[in-house]
Amino acid sequence: QVQLVESGGGLVQAGGSLRLSCAASLSIFRLSVMDWYRQAPEKQRELVASITNGGTTNYAEFVKGRFTISRDNAKNTVYLQMNSLKPEDTAVYYCNALNAGTWYWGQGTQVTVSS
Repeated sequence: QVQLVESGGGLVQAGGSLRLSCAASLSIFRLSVMDWYRQAPEKQRELVASITNGGTTNYAEFVKGRFTISRDNAKNTVYLQMNSLKPEDTAVYYCNALNAGTWYWGQGTQVTVSS
């Protein structure tokens, strides 16, 4: 089983920044894909960004130019740097990973952007 633990969420004013972390219980080389999703109240969960074990990244259109996904293999951790935050970015952010054909989810971390 794979455990994912998110951290770094909090309350920030519009225009501010946060860095989310997702720590995995095994080497992230073994995780084919790692993603960040978010879910706002009364909305469906949506993909924010993804990164493969080869380093290829992908972003949702609504975060391009503002968010950056990266990884630190030595720390078994994937990050989501969020800049120029907007109130509509308010959501619970979830880490997601693919291992041996199974998708795993973290518990989520709350991001609240005030206006």
